[in-house]
Amino acid sequence: MTSERIIRIMAGFFVLLSLALGYHNSPVFVSEWFLAFTAFVGFNLLQSGFTGFCPPEMLLKKLGVKSGGSCCN
Repeated sequence: MTSERIIRIMAGFFVLLSLALGYHNSPVFVSEWFLAFTAFVGFNLLQSGFTGFCPPEMLLKKLGVKSGGSCCN
């Protein structure tokens, strides 16, 4: 699996998890502040689409995962 696919899976997982933890009607609701994490993930995806800078991709490269190009394009 390439770093691009891993990052897309991680981003999707974190968005869904933070929505579940931050939405009032969710059975696993903790706090509305988890919605800030959703915004952070979205902002990171947006900026990496424009700049090509993706910190998780650099970490995965150091861990030896084969590169799949820029993480979000």
